Amino acid sequence: MKKILYVASAIAFIACGTTKETVNIDTEQNVDYAEKFAKTITAKDLGKHLFIYASDEFEGRNTGEPGQKKAVNYLKDFYIAQGIQSPLGGSEYFQKVPSVYLSNNRRGLTLKDSENVLAFIKGSEKPDEIIVISAHLDHEGIKDGEIYNGADDDGSGTVAILEIAEAFKKAADAGKGPKRSVLFLHVTGEEKGLLGSKYYTENPIFPLKNTVTDLNIDMIGRVDELHKGKPNYVYLIGADKLSTELHNISEAMNKKYTNIALDYKYNDENDPNRFYYRSDHYNFAKHNIPVIFYFNGTHEDYHKPTDTADKINYELLENRTRLVFHTAWEVANREDRITIDKIATK
Repeated sequence: MKKILYVASAIAFIACGTTKETVNIDTEQNVDYAEKFAKTITAKDLGKHLFIYASDEFEGRNTGEPGQKKAVNYLKDFYIAQGIQSPLGGSEYFQKVPSVYLSNNRRGLTLKDSENVLAFIKGSEKPDEIIVISAHLDHEGIKDGEIYNGADDDGSGTVAILEIAEAFKKAADAGKGPKRSVLFLHVTGEEKGLLGSKYYTENPIFPLKNTVTDLNIDMIGRVDELHKGKPNYVYLIGADKLSTELHNISEAMNKKYTNIALDYKYNDENDPNRFYYRSDHYNFAKHNIPVIFYFNGTHEDYHKPTDTADKINYELLENRTRLVFHTAWEVANREDRITIDKIATK
């Protein structure tokens, strides 16, 4: 029954959709290309992806399990269809994360082999400098016969990356590709202890010294209790921890393009939730790589089987995704690499 409801909801969503359509890319003079390509990120396309990615078919995407394997193949097929290459070469989009590594976790869990998914757009002028945009691809799987679909956590971040990648690819195809390279990184095992991102930073495809920043997206499709009635917000965590410049860029891009209320409540060093340490960006930050963690906060469906695609606010998801894109675009295309003026404390 649940799957039937998903299909019905998806059809209704796509039928109603949004009035915003993908814009035609041209070669006009004096065009703000950041804005033009950001507009290819739409609520409608985000919804199309998420109603599939957070459906029962993917069985909650538990690390190493069959549903998670379906999820990584969905991501791979998307990148192949878009003509977005793998940094691993050919049709190999998976960085394999072995069972022996995943099972060496603080929770004492025995986990099966899994994989991170990587896609890549090479920079036109500074290809050795890497912008990482990350989100975790896994969720909680099936518990007591109920599927934990994880639409917000972190289906929202996953589909945001797909749309951002597509926007950068459209720019590259139009001869407006990023000056620095962009790595689209979907990591496994986040729910088991940030394991996929830890594996990547210990076995990086590109040297960590060449990684300019990690923009990490983990839950950006909902509204928490504190913002009921004022939903146009997002929590930013970590932006100023290592690079004041990254924080300033983030603020400027939001002011220029998206006008979201940026909430730094959880950026406080004394935050009892310790969210700064609880998502995949932290495995980059501890190596002194500047990060931003984009987050909508927890809500009544957090880590419950009721975190489903029909509850996502797609207009909010669109605007928050565009903020990540604009920030990535600016960092990728500015003349100088962003500076680090603080050192991580482990």
